[in-house]
This record gives sequence, C-alpha cells and structure tokens, in this order.
Amino acid sequence: MVCCMKTTVEIPDDLLVEAKKHAAEHRTTIRALIERGLRRELGGQAFSLNAIRPVIRWVTVPGGLPKGIDVSDRAKMLQRLMK
Repeated sequence: MVCCMKTTVEIPDDLLVEAKKHAAEHRTTIRALIERGLRRELGGQAFSLNAIRPVIRWVTVPGGLPKGIDVSDRAKMLQRLMK
C-alpha cells in the first residue's frame, strides 16, 4: 500500500489559474500535475498520459460499397437487402 502525505503549497494566483485550466483541458488534476512536475524535476519516472490512454491503431482494409448501391437512396438499399 502506497502512503501519501498531505502538505500545503503556496502558489501565485496566476500560476494556479493557468494550472487549473491546463488540468481541465487535459482531463487531469492539479495533484497529478504537481506530482508529474516534481518527479520530472527530481529525475524520476514521469507519469505519462499514454499509459492511461493508448493510441488507437486504425485498421483499414480495401473494399467499399457493392456496385449499384447508392447510400442516398434508402428505398433502393432496402430492396437490395431484401433480395
């Protein structure tokens, strides 16, 4: 079990506003920002968003619509499907 210690830090108002905005834009917390910054500054392993949100690898294959299919005409598409 990892233990955490609470502490109080004084931060200039403008820096805190900027940090809150950054945290909101990146869907993280001020606590996480401070922890990553301290780890980076102290040479430890920095927390990575990629560890939480893996990059999506899109798989594509050749293909397309069958000949004669017009997606803008639903009635014809339905007729084709009912055959």
